[in-house]
Formats: sequence, structure tokens, C-alpha cells
Amino acid sequence: MPRNLVFVAPFPTEPTMRFVRAVRKLDDVRLFGVVHTPPSGEDAKLYDDMVRVTEPLAVEDVLDGVEVLRRRHGQPFRILGVLEAMMVQLAQARERYGVAGTPVKTAELFREKALMKDALRAAGLPVARHKLIASEKDAHAFVEEVGFPMVLKPPAGMGAKATFRVSTLEELLRAVSGMGASAGSPLLAEEMLRGREHSFETITTGGVPRAMSFGQYFPGPLEVLETPWIQWACVLPREVDTALHAKARELGVAAIRALGLEDGMTHMEWYEKADGSIAIGEIAQRPPGPQLCQMTGLVHDVDVYRAWARAVVDGELDAPWERKYAAGTAFIRGLGRGRVAAVTGVRETHEAIAPWLVEAKLPSIGAPKSDSYEGDGYVVVRAETTEKVHELLDTVIHTLTVHYVS
Repeated sequence: MPRNLVFVAPFPTEPTMRFVRAVRKLDDVRLFGVVHTPPSGEDAKLYDDMVRVTEPLAVEDVLDGVEVLRRRHGQPFRILGVLEAMMVQLAQARERYGVAGTPVKTAELFREKALMKDALRAAGLPVARHKLIASEKDAHAFVEEVGFPMVLKPPAGMGAKATFRVSTLEELLRAVSGMGASAGSPLLAEEMLRGREHSFETITTGGVPRAMSFGQYFPGPLEVLETPWIQWACVLPREVDTALHAKARELGVAAIRALGLEDGMTHMEWYEKADGSIAIGEIAQRPPGPQLCQMTGLVHDVDVYRAWARAVVDGELDAPWERKYAAGTAFIRGLGRGRVAAVTGVRETHEAIAPWLVEAKLPSIGAPKSDSYEGDGYVVVRAETTEKVHELLDTVIHTLTVHYVS
């Protein structure tokens, strides 16, 4: 009998639909959606049935959507999703309906950054010192402990969103006041880790990471956020058998064990310090961002979306991963404000990188400048050597230029 899979996918963005399509292709499944906006075109045929909800991030709407599908089609086999903001709600739905998968306790440890860091520190793992700031008194106490600069972020933030650096007591107190920090709505303050910033991705089944990958940011996301004109890059090197990667691999596996993930994909950011030591920034219980996820598949020559689906639905990994390539993404941003007026250097860039080009999304003329650190577009490349990938990305960054008009 086909297995009933409920995929909570509020909006049919291309990154989300790549995972939905992968689940649809699994054997012996009926796929049902809980959505705010239904997919269109060919994707409209992916779901065997769907329920529309008005507040897809609210656990009540998730539970109501699952209940409607349960009454129509019977007990769900799995309740799935890929958005970090929904991991706890999905876990609550699983517990309500007795469905296997990540439980609420584990989902909350990954989602709530202060709880996560407490758990990692309790396991003896190196993480940034942190404190939930609910008052000026809390702020003064943390300054005494770690000094400046420090980083402020929401306790349940996603990626680098709403994350910023403060360098003085005046800036810190202004943020505490301006953002209305309180016991019911605290800010998360962390000591600022310094060093080269890397990522570590895994696919875990049965509590054991079985596929692993590494990436590096040039420069780190916080610097990118603070400097909105930087065209930055993320590189997945081919060489991941170094002593540094061995240390990071050990750290990442220990973090997954400490937080209790059984089946799924993780994305961890970690720092390589000047003294040679490493430390965890944070780790998420979800696939990495769109291009990093795509590149993870490219460097191993695997369908990473199917690999995620197999892990969370079947608890299996199709085959061991072998690192065959390097890959990289350049994110397109530029000086100025307003709307995109022109993109120059497109022909020259394409002529230089065409044999290695995997995918490109150019800025849309007339679109407002993006406030995301991912910029107005991107270019993804793959090559047999890491050096070639760096060369290609350097060409993109120094040849493609986006122009804005107010």
C-alpha cells in the first residue's frame, strides 16, 4: 500500500519545489501538500491532494492541514518540510499524530540558538560564549564577560538574517532598547568568533552521519551583511582530506550526536581560528541554502535532493559519496541603491566560463536592489580542481557588474 507523505511547503519557491519533486519520485508514495500558495505549471501535478492554509507558520494551521488530509486519506507515514522556521511545528505535528521523525525536543535544540549552544557546550564542544539579553543589566554583565565586538541575533534566527555586530556599549544598549528586549522577547548576544568561516553538511540516518561535505565562504556572511556592495563567493573545495577537515568532521559528528538527530540533513557553520583551533558557530537541522545545497550534489555527482528525501522518508542513503569535483557560487551585488538599471559584462563573462557554467540567475532589470546577503543573482560553476573554481569565480566577480538607479 502506498505511504502517505505530507509535505508542508507554504510557498512554491524553486528551492522548495526541488525537494518536493524528489519526494514525489520515491517508490510507493502518495504525496499530499499543506500550502499557502499552490504550485503552478508542471508542479501543480505533484500533489495527489492538498490543503490550503492562511497562516502556514502557525502550528495550528499545520495541525489543521494534516488533520484534513488524515481524514481524507488515512494516517500519515511522514510529515516533511525544509524551511528552518517550520522545523518545530513539523515536529509538533509528528508528535500529535504519532508519526516517526525528528521529535520536538531535538527540533527545539536545533532551532533555539541559546539552547543549542548550551547543549554543545555541555558536550564539551567549542562554541561561542553567549547570553540571552533581556535587560540593560544583562547587557552590562555580558560585556564584562566577553568585551567587544560581539554579535546580536534573534534566538531563533535563520542563517545570517537579522544578525549584526556591535562594537561599543552605546551601540549595545541602543539595540537592547530599540529592539524591545525583555524577558519574553530577549536578544541573543554572542562573543564574536574570528577566523575563516566554513560550512559542514551531512546526511544522517539512524543517528549516524553517512554523507559529509565541506564549503568555505569568501568572506564570511557577517562581513557580507555589513558591506552590501561586496560580490562574495562560496566554494566547495575538492580537497577535504586535510587535518583541518578531519578536526571539523569530528566536531560536526559530535554536535549531531549531542543534539540527537536521527534522520535528516544538517548545515553547520564553523570557524578556523588563527591559532589553528576551530569552533562551531551554529548548526541547523535542514538542508543548506539553495546554491550550497546544489553544489553539495555537484561536487559528489549525486542528486542531493533525492538523498535528503531518502534519508527523511526511508532512513536510507543510496550510496557512499565520493568527492569528484570542486564547485563555487558567486553572488551578484553592486554599489548603489534603488532598482537594477543594467548588468554589464554578461557576454564577456559567459565566453570566459561557459564550459564550467552550471547555472546562472542574472539580476532582473527594474527589480529593487535585494536586501538579502545573497544579492540580486548568482553564478554557479563546477570544475575538476579547486584552483580552477577560484579562477572562474574571480572572473565573474571582476567582469559582471550590476548598476542601480534611484
